[in-house]
Amino acid sequence: MTDTPVSPESPDSPGSPGLPDLATPHASPWFRAMPWIITTALIAATVWVLHELGCVWWCTGEQPFLWSGDVWSMHNSQHLVDHYSFTHVSHGLIFALLFAFIPPLRRQSFAWRLVPAVTIEAAWEILENTPLIINRYREATMALGYNGDSIGNSLGDIACFILGFAFATGLRWYWSVSLFLATEVILLLTIRDNLLLNVLMLLWPFDAVREWQSVGM
Repeated sequence: MTDTPVSPESPDSPGSPGLPDLATPHASPWFRAMPWIITTALIAATVWVLHELGCVWWCTGEQPFLWSGDVWSMHNSQHLVDHYSFTHVSHGLIFALLFAFIPPLRRQSFAWRLVPAVTIEAAWEILENTPLIINRYREATMALGYNGDSIGNSLGDIACFILGFAFATGLRWYWSVSLFLATEVILLLTIRDNLLLNVLMLLWPFDAVREWQSVGM
């Protein structure tokens, strides 16, 4: 594996397929703006779907704070950001790393790579707030009282994802991996949960792990 940035910003070679680089002089202003318009529309559509699913706009506890620091309280996943927001930064790191090894995506500008990335993240935010996943979280993980995210929290999650994706764009692959692992360790020590453990418990729950996590409740 070569020592190259995760997502090099190099223009296409002559005759190569794919969309032209947004930085090239021949790209029209409309074309330059198109990926940002699409990304904004995707986020707006996500908000509409979440509202149709019955998600609340903000925490029903009516606290105005943007940060919720207690993952075992009713405020978790209800404010703009919380400990789990860092797992969405990790989502962004992962997708930036994966996209760097997919030639059709690697050749595109950051803005165009962001479109499929946000599409996937937004789809997860919607799926995460369906009864199927909500009930799965309540049955299999430590989120016993989980009722889904607020719309504000979902928007915060998407913003954190974009932050991670953008941050990893100029990083070399080993820095992205190091940041991901550091985040996982810190979350494990502070809230007894992280992205990998969350996925594990969602797919293959272990009673011993759930009991260990519940000690902090």
